[in-house]
Amino acid sequence: MVVKVYGATYAACSQRVLSCLIELGFEFELIPVDLQSGEHKKPQFLLRQPFGQVPAIEDGDFKLFESRAIIRYYAAKSGSEGGVNLLGDTLEERGVVEQWVEVEVNNYNPLIYTMVLQLLVLPQMGQVGDMELVRDCKGKLEKVLDVYEERLSKSKYLGGERFTIADLTHLPNTRFLMEEGGMEDLIKRRKNVYNWWIHISSRPSWRKVMDLPK
Repeated sequence: MVVKVYGATYAACSQRVLSCLIELGFEFELIPVDLQSGEHKKPQFLLRQPFGQVPAIEDGDFKLFESRAIIRYYAAKSGSEGGVNLLGDTLEERGVVEQWVEVEVNNYNPLIYTMVLQLLVLPQMGQVGDMELVRDCKGKLEKVLDVYEERLSKSKYLGGERFTIADLTHLPNTRFLMEEGGMEDLIKRRKNVYNWWIHISSRPSWRKVMDLPK
């Protein structure tokens, strides 16, 4: 069964899901959603995602939205079918993986999302971003990344010694810092975090997502 992914290749949450599907070897069809024209807020799309956000997926009769729920679902599906394991083998390993997914949701993503909004989205709409807010978020992110640096001094990846969804979920936002946010120093000044980024961003699945037409 080919997974239908309704999203946009330049959107972080869509990138998260596409990277996961490629990593796990699931076939998919990307159904483009034009965010700039507001297609994601129109009634037809709201039937798939009532909050008007991308992506949403259809897998036969099964429908799901929220990117992290989607990657958890396919990671569990792959593992149950004897495929690639991105969750960990033991209950303890899975607990650590889930812990770092939650860290990304609650401590990492909100700060970067705010900076993306102020630095990229609002200027594209003809509005001026709040640079004081950006500086505040950057200062808070420094402290968050110090915790990452400590964690990654003890293991190659966030969940342990192998790549999992805990690492995968960080790819889109970390790419913003490295390539579009002008804040690559936040990553490069932290040896362990930078080495981690080099490893996860070099994976063929992520490179394929980056090569998709935007």
